[in-house]
Amino acid sequence: MTPGARRALDAASVLFYDRGIHAVGVDLIAAEAGVTKKTLYDRFGSKEQIVVEYLAARDERWQAFLAPYVEAVTTPRARILAVFDASRDWAEVHSDKGCSMVNAHAEISDPAHPAYRVIAGQKAWMLALFTGLARAIAPRRAAKLGRTLMLLHEGALVAHGLRIFPDAIEHARDEAATLLRDARGAAAAADEKRR
Repeated sequence: MTPGARRALDAASVLFYDRGIHAVGVDLIAAEAGVTKKTLYDRFGSKEQIVVEYLAARDERWQAFLAPYVEAVTTPRARILAVFDASRDWAEVHSDKGCSMVNAHAEISDPAHPAYRVIAGQKAWMLALFTGLARAIAPRRAAKLGRTLMLLHEGALVAHGLRIFPDAIEHARDEAATLLRDARGAAAAADEKRR
């Protein structure tokens, strides 16, 4: 990526998150980046492609941010709770208006839009992460537990972005800890019954 294209994507990323995707035009992105509209179109082809690259880059940054949190702990329970810890820390620095994917989906709900795949893909990745981590705690109930953890996590991100109540992500983490304790107990009881 050329320096001008990088500046344009960086400017678009800030503008899209702060003001909304539909509210930001190519003229504003070009002006903020100090490039011409021609540079934008030569590199990206369309505003839609800039949106795709903004969301894909944000997801890539989130996954890179999350990985050390999950890798730093070894127990299944701690790894799940580490996702909430990472989200809390990410939100403090990168997401004062809530989840960029949720915000983007509020503006882009058409599955035919090229950015829709990025949005849905990021949420599918999160569900797969929670389900995979849950498998170590409750193998027979991993799908259900993964979905419940995802709902707690996503609800916390929305509540955080809307400032519904303070410490929404921490509250969701506490609820996840209770859920995991109960799930572990239920799994142990089910195993005991089968013996």
